Amino acid sequence: MLVMMTVLLVALLLLLGSGVWVAFSLMGLAWIAISQFSSIPTGDVMASDIWSASYSWELTALPMFIWMGEILFRSRLAEDMFSGLSPWLQRIPGRLLHTNVVGCGLFAAVSGSSAATCATMGKMSIPELTKRGYDERLVLGTLAGSATLGLLIPPSIILIVYAVATDQSIARLFMAGVLPGVMLITLFAGYLMLWSWRYPDKVPPAEARMSFMDKLRASRRLIPLFALIVGVIGSIYAGIASPTEAAAVGVVLSLLLAKLQGAMSRRIFMEALLGAVKTSTMIAFILAGASFLTAAMGFTGLPSDLAAWIGTLGLSPLMLLAVLTVFFILLGCFLDGISVVVLTTSIMLPMVEAAGIDLIWFGIFLVIVVEMSQITPPVGFNLFVLQGMTGRNILHIARAALPFFGLMLLGVILITLFPQIVTYLPEAMGNS
Repeated sequence: MLVMMTVLLVALLLLLGSGVWVAFSLMGLAWIAISQFSSIPTGDVMASDIWSASYSWELTALPMFIWMGEILFRSRLAEDMFSGLSPWLQRIPGRLLHTNVVGCGLFAAVSGSSAATCATMGKMSIPELTKRGYDERLVLGTLAGSATLGLLIPPSIILIVYAVATDQSIARLFMAGVLPGVMLITLFAGYLMLWSWRYPDKVPPAEARMSFMDKLRASRRLIPLFALIVGVIGSIYAGIASPTEAAAVGVVLSLLLAKLQGAMSRRIFMEALLGAVKTSTMIAFILAGASFLTAAMGFTGLPSDLAAWIGTLGLSPLMLLAVLTVFFILLGCFLDGISVVVLTTSIMLPMVEAAGIDLIWFGIFLVIVVEMSQITPPVGFNLFVLQGMTGRNILHIARAALPFFGLMLLGVILITLFPQIVTYLPEAMGNS
């Protein structure tokens, strides 16, 4: 087993380090594993597994949710959210910095993407908040940290990928992500309050008071957003639509919203459609490579051997989770979140199941840890987005995001100590 692991690890590092696409790297690694460590015909396995991974019905929700996010990215949604939220957040300690946290949480509930959430909110909030005199470092930190909620709050693209890779229910995973998402929003908002009390001189004074009716009038711009959230997420939770059907509803509603805003033209429509096609095919290609790798790992017997070896170490479930947390964070420093999920599930799941860890809970645990890797250099995608928008050094942005990395680590500890935060809603849905 040690020789096999060494050969495959070196091969993976060489493939990824040489700039080979992740999908090709996964396929190449699988080819080496089967051809060198089993007697199974490699070509037959490759053809059958890549084909079987390409027609999964669950995958049909993926391009639809991505298309919905692409449409909303090109709409005025972020501007409407800022205008609708800011009157209500003026008097809270931290003031308009909370628009990054709440706004990212709301946009995450309709986009499913961390990078799209970061880019869309940043496009609006960075110039607005810096113009008002808010601390730039905290503006960037709240945006980098809060945008990771796009991976967790449904409809999360990475949760769909995890569900397909592990044969879990997409709807149950979506339900499981709600309370942890709210928990992280609460932790981020609490940190902003404590920071503003500690450094009151760095928070601009509140703007002129608005009457309650004026606040309500400003909040009218939030109605389309809440209608979209109810239409997409509410239809899943109410059992009216499957995730795939809800994704189609979301596309129609987002097209209608963009049209009503005057943000839809033939050019924008084609840009959104092509963006969705490119992203969807990239993810589908990675999943096909991951399916081939999963089959290869099964034929070599490496996952079961590795799980048995770890079992001999006598690690408790908590120790296993601590080791996996460090492992996923390190892996996330060099790979994007989707690649981390598809690359590790075939090897990790046997030992996770052997430890008696619920796979729905583990999916949320994995996504939060992957969220942390989105704001760690050198391959923190949210850091790249913010660097492109501001021109600031990536290490400067990473330092700004460091407190939120710590808060997400606290979130991992909380769901480990209180797993009901994750499991309550899926179990309630199963019992209803």
